[in-house]
Amino acid sequence: MNPTWQTDDGRVKLWLGDCLDVLPTLAAGSVDAVVTDPPYGIGFAAQPTKWQRRAGHEPIAWDDETIDLQPITMLAEKVAVWGGNYYPLPPSCGWLVWYKPDAPPSMGDVEMCWTNLDKNSRQIKQSISATNRERVGHPTQKPLAVMEETIDFVGAAETILDPFMGSGTTGVACVRLGRKFLGVEKEPK
Repeated sequence: MNPTWQTDDGRVKLWLGDCLDVLPTLAAGSVDAVVTDPPYGIGFAAQPTKWQRRAGHEPIAWDDETIDLQPITMLAEKVAVWGGNYYPLPPSCGWLVWYKPDAPPSMGDVEMCWTNLDKNSRQIKQSISATNRERVGHPTQKPLAVMEETIDFVGAAETILDPFMGSGTTGVACVRLGRKFLGVEKEPK
């Protein structure tokens, strides 16, 4: 399966499709790290907040179920999964925790990212409201600063894959940090 879109220099490649269909087509060793924010299976998108409803968000069911992350965690030596606490992943000492000092009552004060890295855990403090200008309509979009810190935490990795690309924040962070990016997303919007 060829990329749906790519830059002329091949540093960014995007696929429109289900990652479970696209990933088997990637060449072995083509990915140094997986950095992703998959659906958590908590039904958040099916229950838009007051502010999301005012912005025109309709209830949708894309995050009602989790998927098997095992094939995805086997793709690279380094893996970071936001919402990893919702999945049956192996024990890890290298957690990232995003502390949201201005989290609304309908959201948790923190989000957790599982990694397979043997590192000390780290907290990222990032306001939600400070990143409102970045928002592109995705109901669970991660701030660019959070994804940049996630990539920094992963460390040396030339090519990063996000099989649940969503709004593309991981890709933007990769470009800003000089990394190659492979992204997969099944929702055209």
